[in-house]
Amino acid sequence: QVQLVESGGGLVQAGGSLRLSCAASGRTFSNYHVAWVSQAPGKEREVVAAINRIGISTNYADSVKGRFTISRDNARNTVYLQINSLKPEHTAVYPCAAGRLQSSGRFYGSAYEYDYWGQGTQVTVSS
Repeated sequence: QVQLVESGGGLVQAGGSLRLSCAASGRTFSNYHVAWVSQAPGKEREVVAAINRIGISTNYADSVKGRFTISRDNARNTVYLQINSLKPEHTAVYPCAAGRLQSSGRFYGSAYEYDYWGQGTQVTVSS
């Protein structure tokens, strides 16, 4: 029901910053919680940041807390991920994912709990 397209990735040096964008189709975007997910080479997917439907609550993985900031603009059907102080270990493909998570009591969860996925945008951090 929701189509997601990411943009904003690229190659940066350690300590640099990027802002990723996740653009959603449809006018029901505000019905969905959204997460940014890390797909690093050789590692399982990790939800690194999540935001609730309204955009007033956020949750972060310990590995990125203080470096990544998630936000959303429901009027523009867009979720953002501001990434600061990047480290080489942050190199990964970053898809965004959306879901209602209606079976959960939380607005965030594991990667398998999200129903709709974008293709991801590549973030590469050089040392």
